[in-house]
Amino acid sequence: MKVKNVVVMKEVTDDLNDGRAFYEQKESGIGEYFWDSLLADIESLVIYAGVHVREHGLYRMFARRFPYAIYYEIVDEVAYVIAVLPMRRNPSWLQRTLEKRS
Repeated sequence: MKVKNVVVMKEVTDDLNDGRAFYEQKESGIGEYFWDSLLADIESLVIYAGVHVREHGLYRMFARRFPYAIYYEIVDEVAYVIAVLPMRRNPSWLQRTLEKRS
């Protein structure tokens, strides 16, 4: 499916900041690498949006370099990124978080 634009919802910035802080605490510089890597994955939705499996009613794309998933929906050729969440969290936490945002 071809999309013309990718829109990142406000809560996603919080998700990315949380991940950046977590990885920066582990080792200096890794937090910025996390941020840049996840942004590149999000930007790739212009090409790959719609090819991913649907989970909890949203498309789910796994990040390439970190154990995170990018959840998005497509409306009128626009991919809306709803959440960027760590895959190591409890599945019920993931589901509750996505239900709040959908």
